[in-house]
Amino acid sequence: MSLKMSIHSLILFFALSCLSVQIIEAQLRVGFYSRSCPSAERIVREEVMKGFIKNRGVAPGLVRMHFHDCFVRGCDASILIDTTSSNNAEKDSPANSPSLRGFEVIDNAKARLEAQCKGVVSCADILTFAARDSVAITLGPRYTVQAGRRDGRISLMSEVLQHVPGFTFNVDQLTQSFLKKKLTQEEMVTLSGAHTIGRSHCTSITNRLYNFNGTTGPDPTLDTRYAGRLQQQCPQGSASTLVVPMDTRTPFVTDVNYYRDVLANRGLFTSDQTLLTNTNTAKEVSQNARNQFLWMRKFAAAMIKMGEIEVLTGSAGEIRTNCRVIN
Repeated sequence: MSLKMSIHSLILFFALSCLSVQIIEAQLRVGFYSRSCPSAERIVREEVMKGFIKNRGVAPGLVRMHFHDCFVRGCDASILIDTTSSNNAEKDSPANSPSLRGFEVIDNAKARLEAQCKGVVSCADILTFAARDSVAITLGPRYTVQAGRRDGRISLMSEVLQHVPGFTFNVDQLTQSFLKKKLTQEEMVTLSGAHTIGRSHCTSITNRLYNFNGTTGPDPTLDTRYAGRLQQQCPQGSASTLVVPMDTRTPFVTDVNYYRDVLANRGLFTSDQTLLTNTNTAKEVSQNARNQFLWMRKFAAAMIKMGEIEVLTGSAGEIRTNCRVIN
């Protein structure tokens, strides 16, 4: 093959690659259901509101569910699929159960949408809308998301711990985990701010409270008073049902108090407090703590970007009739 033909082939290859990416991106768009199901986003918003009125923990649950879904096989609603006799699904991984909640909100929204626009709105889009609405309902930033995702047909418990960042991760592990999903270190710090709402089971933090690394005491990076308070709330050997707020100041408001807690050595998880161990991430934490408007703007942009990770579009996947079951 001549040099001229080789160069021509390379140019053609890259042109087709770029076209392919543009086609995929074009299939996600704002107002995707404006004609096929105009009330789709309103119905999801109403169901999120109903769920939140019954239990404020629904909002952080839906935000976290969206995050955990997108990090495994992309934002394809695979986290909603139930375990069967032949398959253990994502939702039953220790990383997701019993901490995730809000599944009934998705079920209710899907049921209404199937009654009104049968086979049109994907579970993946419902979950993306619900996470966005959960941020807004907790006084966080309001933002618009593209839609057009389709639902995956595979959900494997074994894949969760391979992809979802753990609460014991250090800053390097967190950075690499996010980079694999094409999210930058700054976006990792920005999205960590989602821990400003919600709660954690005591079982997720006892490793920091008792005999930390064989020291017979709590993690020395924890503020002493905060560690003492957590030990009172989470006695050694306590029931797995006990929970504590992740944000010590405003656990039901999406704001920058999470970052202020981290600066005060009151980050609940190792993965929170570790953000101060790196010069760049510590700078981001400090900047976010000082400027709520800036963080909210970055958070909205990062949530939009996260919601487009490895999405299925066009004829890929399916539109599930029941979000818990593959068609």
